[in-house]
Amino acid sequence: MKYLFNISFLFIFLNPLLAQLPGASGGSQSDVLDGVYTQEHIPKKRLVPYAHLREADVMWSKRIWRVLDLKEKMNHKLLYPLEPQNDVRSLFDVIKFAAYSGTDGAITLYEEGLEGDDKFRNPILESDFSSPKEFKTKLDEMFGRKGTRDSLDADDNPVLKLDGTTEQVVYIDPYQTFDIKRYILKEDWFFDKQRSMLDVRIIGIAPEVINYNPQGDIVGFKKTFWLYFPKCRETFNNSFVYNNSNDAQKMSFDDLFRKREFSSFVEKESNVFDRKIGPTWTGIDALLESERIRNEIFTFEHDLWHF
Repeated sequence: MKYLFNISFLFIFLNPLLAQLPGASGGSQSDVLDGVYTQEHIPKKRLVPYAHLREADVMWSKRIWRVLDLKEKMNHKLLYPLEPQNDVRSLFDVIKFAAYSGTDGAITLYEEGLEGDDKFRNPILESDFSSPKEFKTKLDEMFGRKGTRDSLDADDNPVLKLDGTTEQVVYIDPYQTFDIKRYILKEDWFFDKQRSMLDVRIIGIAPEVINYNPQGDIVGFKKTFWLYFPKCRETFNNSFVYNNSNDAQKMSFDDLFRKREFSSFVEKESNVFDRKIGPTWTGIDALLESERIRNEIFTFEHDLWHF
């Protein structure tokens, strides 16, 4: 009777543990659970829709371009981990994986084009290329830095042309996560009179890398491509963001942007000259001008209640 009781106790104790193995639920091929429960919240989380908005409801709006510097501690969630982990990737790795896999068609890259604008007029679509290989080559160019180098033969000697010069070949050096230095957000702030509140919608997002001139000198930053943010929300909504305080309460990238859990400064506001804060303002003056624009938006909301 004593042995029967011990065996029954073991089955009662082990049954909840065995029931949580991901193999039983189809979540994994392995019978080993890396943790104490199967994480299902983020991958199966429903996207929070935007509130319905009519043109008649918007009584005031202002377009803002904002810079997210990844050196700032609050923005480290967008940069790390540098190498993909089991359930956590950097924002750039999430974008890159979705762009190459094309599982849901949510990630479409947009070039700035000859106009150098951010109006999403130059999409990179697979249907515009004659073969999948050409489409992949174009993606490689967007996710890497193009350069030239000497063509080498089988013995690693430079290949010479008839005129005696070295033959050059084009190569693409892929961007790594640590190459992304900043993200640019294009967003619209507006006052919704139907809900009597100031709201914001992110319209576009662009990763930026360091830009070099042909001599190899740093000449600022360069946008790699633009993404239309509303179309990316489904992908961002199903991607984990690391939580420093609690591993059991991870959020998604869509949650991070929706809750404004990042640090930034204003680079540009809509204006008649279509100019940025810099180089008109530099140094501390540029920061003060950025802060003035930010305060102007919130002051407008407060003043509405005193008319």
